[in-house]
Amino acid sequence: MAATSRPGTLRSQWLGQQLRELRDSKGILLKEAAEYLQRDTATLSRYETGFYPIRRPDLLALLDLYGVSNPALREKLLNLSKDVWQKGWWDGYADDVAGSLIDYVWLESRATHIRSYAAMVVPGLLQSPAYADRVIQADEYEATDEQIKRWYELRMTRQQVLHKTDPPHVTAILDEAVLRRRVGAPHVTRDQLRHLIKLSALPTVDIRVLPLGAGKLASVYGSFEIFRMPSPFPEVAYTETLAGAIYTEAPDISRFVHAYDGHMAMALGSAESVAMIAAIAEEER
Repeated sequence: MAATSRPGTLRSQWLGQQLRELRDSKGILLKEAAEYLQRDTATLSRYETGFYPIRRPDLLALLDLYGVSNPALREKLLNLSKDVWQKGWWDGYADDVAGSLIDYVWLESRATHIRSYAAMVVPGLLQSPAYADRVIQADEYEATDEQIKRWYELRMTRQQVLHKTDPPHVTAILDEAVLRRRVGAPHVTRDQLRHLIKLSALPTVDIRVLPLGAGKLASVYGSFEIFRMPSPFPEVAYTETLAGAIYTEAPDISRFVHAYDGHMAMALGSAESVAMIAAIAEEER
């Protein structure tokens, strides 16, 4: 979770990609567009790579140059530009965590549907306070107490998305091993399982258990999430490795979708899943 620098954000990269595609579709050279804006080519290149977000006046000028007259498309791109510059509560943690995690929190805040498969631990959005504290400490064993505190605050604040006026739909598939893996003292795991049961009562949260004896595996890879985003953003798959986070955008997320659908086909139904979680919680005494 340690903070590292990275060029731009997903928001600025998406906007830059669309601007580059518009320019290419018109056969306009980078140099020509830069001259039209009275900017150097390096600046326009930074806009298109998302290294630096484009400001509204320059965006309006480029839309005119590229002949974008469709009101709906113009509005989408202008709204995307606004989103690029708009600060969210999570930006207050930008100095404490990797830039990839700031992108991740932004995805959570804007997604309409979050589909996840958890192979090791309960997903962050569904973690109880004590469980989250133990997981963060285990994952960041060299961190200071202050760093642990900041990461914990961020995780707890992220969970507010589940209770906002228009919360995303969350469908979480939990491997049975996740439920049986003891994290901290027995009461920590037991309270986490009870927390899952409580969350499953929310109309927008669907928790499924993938039993250990479900049969043929749909995929041997680990945890991942798929974010369905509102237009004009593409659907995004996310997975985390020891080397860092990996984001994959539609249409190149077919393997994630295939694995998710395969896991879901073998998972227990909602009621059966809650019953299994409750039964395992009773064992944690």
